[in-house]
Amino acid sequence: MRLKSYSLTEMKDKYIGNKGTAEREAYEYELSMDVLGRMIKAARQQRNLTQEKLGKLVGVQKAQISKLESSTNSATIDTILKVFKALKADIHFNVTIENQQLQLI
Repeated sequence: MRLKSYSLTEMKDKYIGNKGTAEREAYEYELSMDVLGRMIKAARQQRNLTQEKLGKLVGVQKAQISKLESSTNSATIDTILKVFKALKADIHFNVTIENQQLQLI
Protein backbone atom coordinates (compact mmCIF):
# COMPACT_ATOMS: atom_id res chain seq x y z
CA MET A 1 0.00 0.00 0.00
CA ARG A 2 1.34 3.39 -1.00
CA LEU A 3 0.89 6.43 1.19
CA LYS A 4 -0.20 9.66 -0.42
CA SER A 5 2.13 12.58 0.14
CA TYR A 6 0.98 16.17 0.43
CA SER A 7 2.79 19.40 -0.35
CA LEU A 8 3.27 22.05 2.31
CA THR A 9 0.78 24.28 0.48
CA GLU A 10 -1.83 21.50 0.50
CA MET A 11 -1.32 20.98 4.22
CA LYS A 12 -1.61 24.70 4.94
CA ASP A 13 -4.79 24.90 2.84
CA LYS A 14 -6.30 21.94 4.69
CA TYR A 15 -5.31 22.75 8.27
CA ILE A 16 -4.87 26.53 8.34
CA GLY A 17 -7.12 27.77 5.55
CA ASN A 18 -6.91 28.69 1.91
CA LYS A 19 -4.82 31.64 0.77
CA GLY A 20 -6.79 34.84 1.21
CA THR A 21 -8.76 33.68 4.24
CA ALA A 22 -8.39 35.54 7.52
CA GLU A 23 -6.88 32.48 9.22
CA ARG A 24 -4.24 32.01 6.52
CA GLU A 25 -3.37 35.72 6.44
CA ALA A 26 -2.89 35.72 10.23
CA TYR A 27 -0.66 32.63 9.98
CA GLU A 28 1.47 34.13 7.20
CA TYR A 29 1.80 37.42 9.12
CA GLU A 30 2.94 35.65 12.30
CA LEU A 31 5.43 33.60 10.30
CA SER A 32 6.85 36.76 8.69
CA MET A 33 7.17 38.50 12.07
CA ASP A 34 8.95 35.46 13.48
CA VAL A 35 11.48 35.44 10.64
CA LEU A 36 12.00 39.19 10.94
CA GLY A 37 12.53 38.91 14.70
CA ARG A 38 15.12 36.18 14.22
CA MET A 39 16.95 38.29 11.62
CA ILE A 40 17.06 41.28 13.98
CA LYS A 41 18.39 39.13 16.81
CA ALA A 42 21.04 37.48 14.63
CA ALA A 43 22.23 40.85 13.27
CA ARG A 44 22.31 42.35 16.79
CA GLN A 45 24.35 39.45 18.13
CA GLN A 46 26.74 39.58 15.18
CA ARG A 47 27.35 43.25 16.02
CA ASN A 48 27.94 42.29 19.68
CA LEU A 49 25.17 44.60 20.87
CA THR A 50 22.88 44.03 23.83
CA GLN A 51 19.18 44.71 23.44
CA GLU A 52 19.68 47.76 25.66
CA LYS A 53 22.50 49.17 23.48
CA LEU A 54 20.50 48.60 20.30
CA GLY A 55 17.47 50.24 21.89
CA LYS A 56 19.55 53.33 22.70
CA LEU A 57 20.81 53.50 19.11
CA VAL A 58 17.25 53.29 17.80
CA GLY A 59 15.71 55.51 20.47
CA VAL A 60 13.47 52.87 22.06
CA GLN A 61 13.47 50.91 25.29
CA LYS A 62 15.17 47.51 25.63
CA ALA A 63 11.71 45.98 26.07
CA GLN A 64 10.69 47.01 22.54
CA ILE A 65 13.79 45.36 21.05
CA SER A 66 12.98 42.23 23.07
CA LYS A 67 9.41 42.25 21.75
CA LEU A 68 10.64 42.69 18.18
CA GLU A 69 13.00 39.75 18.51
CA SER A 70 10.37 37.50 20.07
CA SER A 71 7.71 38.51 17.54
CA THR A 72 5.26 39.60 20.22
CA ASN A 73 5.05 43.11 18.86
CA SER A 74 3.77 44.29 15.51
CA ALA A 75 6.32 46.97 14.73
CA THR A 76 5.96 49.72 12.20
CA ILE A 77 8.08 49.70 9.07
CA ASP A 78 9.72 52.89 10.37
CA THR A 79 10.89 51.15 13.56
CA ILE A 80 12.14 48.12 11.64
CA LEU A 81 14.12 50.36 9.27
CA LYS A 82 15.61 52.26 12.23
CA VAL A 83 16.69 48.97 13.84
CA PHE A 84 18.44 47.74 10.71
CA LYS A 85 20.04 51.16 10.17
CA ALA A 86 21.39 51.08 13.74
CA LEU A 87 22.74 47.59 13.01
CA LYS A 88 24.36 48.93 9.84
CA ALA A 89 22.51 46.25 7.92
CA ASP A 90 20.79 46.49 4.56
CA ILE A 91 17.21 45.35 4.31
CA HIS A 92 15.47 44.62 1.04
CA PHE A 93 11.74 44.35 0.47
CA ASN A 94 10.34 42.35 -2.42
CA VAL A 95 6.83 42.85 -3.69
CA THR A 96 5.34 40.20 -5.94
CA ILE A 97 2.17 40.86 -7.90
CA GLU A 98 0.61 37.92 -9.71
CA ASN A 99 3.88 35.99 -9.76
CA GLN A 100 5.86 38.97 -11.09
CA GLN A 101 8.34 40.75 -8.86
CA LEU A 102 7.72 44.49 -8.68
CA GLN A 103 10.86 46.57 -9.11
CA LEU A 104 11.17 50.25 -8.33
CA ILE A 105 13.37 52.12 -10.76
